Amino acid sequence: MAASCVGAGLYCSRLAACRKVGKWQFPALQSGCRLYGHGEGLQKKLTERLIAGNTALGFAFVLGGTLGLYQTVRHYARQHQAQLQHTKDSRAGLSLTLYQYKTCPFCSKVRAFLDFHSLPYEIVEVNPILRKEIKFSSYRKVPILIGENGEKVQINDSSVIISAIKTYLVSRDRNLHQVISFYPELKSKNEKGKEITEYSNKYWVMLEDQDEQQFYPNKETRKEEIQWRRWVDDWLVHLISPNVYRTPGEALESFDYIVREGKFGVVEGFFAKYVGAAAMFFVSKRLKSRHNLHEDVRQDLYKAVDQWVAAVGKHRLFMGGNVPNLADLAVYGVLRVMEDLEAFGDMMTNTKIKPWYQRMEENVQKGWRLSNNLLPGESH
Repeated sequence: MAASCVGAGLYCSRLAACRKVGKWQFPALQSGCRLYGHGEGLQKKLTERLIAGNTALGFAFVLGGTLGLYQTVRHYARQHQAQLQHTKDSRAGLSLTLYQYKTCPFCSKVRAFLDFHSLPYEIVEVNPILRKEIKFSSYRKVPILIGENGEKVQINDSSVIISAIKTYLVSRDRNLHQVISFYPELKSKNEKGKEITEYSNKYWVMLEDQDEQQFYPNKETRKEEIQWRRWVDDWLVHLISPNVYRTPGEALESFDYIVREGKFGVVEGFFAKYVGAAAMFFVSKRLKSRHNLHEDVRQDLYKAVDQWVAAVGKHRLFMGGNVPNLADLAVYGVLRVMEDLEAFGDMMTNTKIKPWYQRMEENVQKGWRLSNNLLPGESH
């Protein structure tokens, strides 16, 4: 229907043009002109009919174009609604448990993704010293996500978690176990002989052919998302520690927040706050050297953040267009761990990130409220 209405509009416009060129050409009827052999009366009638014809053709063109636009918008609206319904159906019966440190940027990245997609999940805060909460796992880092939908599946690594759950949400008939097979684990040893674990395809959302155009209109869209997700893991995340532990005062402020939000006993909390703050102040100096950062590491943070804002551009609300994509969620999740700290306030004041960040905050919180059945403005 949309195609036929648009076609009608195009036909009318061509018909209007045909009176000017080709076999439909009519003599121009100017004031004082005469159609010889027909008289002024006929000339007047022809002029009136041509004017009326122009009006009718113009109306038909507008009507056809309007109907075509309406049908096109209606088609995409239905398609989007079907996508939302499919995502909703995919969530049914899905149970998720996230093992995390609240102040870990990789864990925050996963929470931002889950909240935005309105996915309910349980949180298990892991004691960063004993880590007894994840003793069931040979993988000893966080985040770890346990998903259950008929069978229990463990997903490691923040980027794999995000890609795998997104793939599951848009898949038509794949269960979690099948989805995880797309991200095989690769073990190797680094130059120091230490075993490291990596994952293939960690930045890829695995789509069926018929869904490719719906989620990624062109190859550049997908390529851009993958590029900036990788940038978050390879660069942005490494700027957090040097900035939040930049001075002894900032290190103490950061560990006060970590102890307050984390899972520590009284004695553990005391030693973590003071001993940890002192240790991380010196560790941050080594990190600065390892990543070739400026003496004032704030400058690296500002540069990176403004680089991201420039990539989003002035004509998009998000890198994903009108809605955040996985790169938007990754950047937001990492930066969010600095909230309430001096580094965060400095970043907001000295970069152009604030409008984008506020839009992200609004969208992620909206999703979180939906997953917790809360009205706007309500909280637990």
